[in-house]
Amino acid sequence: MLNRRQTLQHSWAVAGLLGTAGFLPFKAIAYDKTAFEAKSVASVLKALGASAPVASSEVSITGPEIADSGASVLLAFGTTLPNIKRLLLLVEKNPSVLVANFQLSPSVDSQFSLRIKMSQSSDVYAVALTQDGKAYFAKRDIKVTLGGCGE
Repeated sequence: MLNRRQTLQHSWAVAGLLGTAGFLPFKAIAYDKTAFEAKSVASVLKALGASAPVASSEVSITGPEIADSGASVLLAFGTTLPNIKRLLLLVEKNPSVLVANFQLSPSVDSQFSLRIKMSQSSDVYAVALTQDGKAYFAKRDIKVTLGGCGE
């Protein structure tokens, strides 16, 4: 029977072997540092090379009107637009505005749900970026009664 330390050692060894053999998706762990460090919605979109966003009924975002705690806010977002290369989740008043950045392909479903941290009440944006650099968004105002992250 393996203990925790041995299990972790075996896991890292297997991951190393898979990585050197080319079976792990290293691009999935890469990120755009400039976009994640941006302090405004416009700065994030500029860092990703997107045009000015346009509101679209084909982009959706759902979540609570009032979150009891900003430490864990459940959101669902997605799009039905064709030719999407990225789907972003932005929280305007968070220390890090860009919360999630999904790179999509035709074989990936463009509907996601996840839990995020919010430092305070804010507008939350789901932004779909097309292959030709256009940006479409949906917005949801979420009020937080107790902040979950701070600077």
